[in-house]
Amino acid sequence: MFKQATLMFLYTETSLHAGSGTSLGVVDLPIQREKYTDLPVIQASGIKGAVREWFEFKFTGNADNRKIELAFGPDKIGSEESGFAAAVTFTDARILLFPIRSLKGIFAYCTSPTVLERFRRDAQIAGVALDWTVPTPSNDQTVLGVESGSDVAAGGQVLLEEYAFGFRGNDKVTAIANWLSQHAVPAGSEYAFWKSKITKSLLVLPDNAFRDFVKLSTEVQARIKIDNDKRTVVKGGLFYEEALPPDSLLYSVVLAHDPVKDNRTELADAAAVLTFLRGIDGQRLQLGGDATIGRGIVSVRFYSQQEEQSEQQKEGQGNG
Repeated sequence: MFKQATLMFLYTETSLHAGSGTSLGVVDLPIQREKYTDLPVIQASGIKGAVREWFEFKFTGNADNRKIELAFGPDKIGSEESGFAAAVTFTDARILLFPIRSLKGIFAYCTSPTVLERFRRDAQIAGVALDWTVPTPSNDQTVLGVESGSDVAAGGQVLLEEYAFGFRGNDKVTAIANWLSQHAVPAGSEYAFWKSKITKSLLVLPDNAFRDFVKLSTEVQARIKIDNDKRTVVKGGLFYEEALPPDSLLYSVVLAHDPVKDNRTELADAAAVLTFLRGIDGQRLQLGGDATIGRGIVSVRFYSQQEEQSEQQKEGQGNG
């Protein structure tokens, strides 16, 4: 059973193709999706492998290699006795924000009540207390945005792709936008613009509309295979590949327990495992396929309880 947990956010900086294999549909190579919701997801095995690869590339000393082995499990199992379980567990990364083209403000960060409620449930698993609640649009033709200063609404409407929705400002959306800006978007100075944009561009869509957008508004690119000798397209070499767009935000719950090996001086317990994993906080890694054409670059941010407490103290001093 795990003893420590936290949230890890993944912000896509380039399009991301976490593939699910071939398909008989229009898209030959679709992305991974949940079976019962059709929402995009990145399977935990891919996340664990990418994070391990980052640590193996970053650290090469014997002590660091031992930490990697204790945290992620042995790279190779020579015998039954040499194998042991990893001390860290990643859940599938779920979509939290999905960017949708907007007539005003370029694009909007979009989510839905079901997505936010699942995030609240997962945050509870991670021991993260949220000080906001989830609003629900009154009907399928209305979206909720920040209470004031929205940069994607005009005249009481928003236009997403070619679909028009009524717009209502809501203080709960403002609270969610502020929390995501402070705790989920990467903290680097290069993200100052995006942290500000979330506080102006966040929209809570009706669940049905959000599901349709994440199903029909992903990137689908036509690719071809070239015959190197003839310099022409190989017969049957045209295929379509789907990807999550840049500026999508996903999250995974990271769980840790004490390493199972008796000899674990490098990582004594679950707290040490999470501290070690936080070495990737604020860094970039590559997820999914097509790494050689620049896909799958994501920025990683871990939720920080200390940052939360620091902000609460500042607010308390300000009120005082």
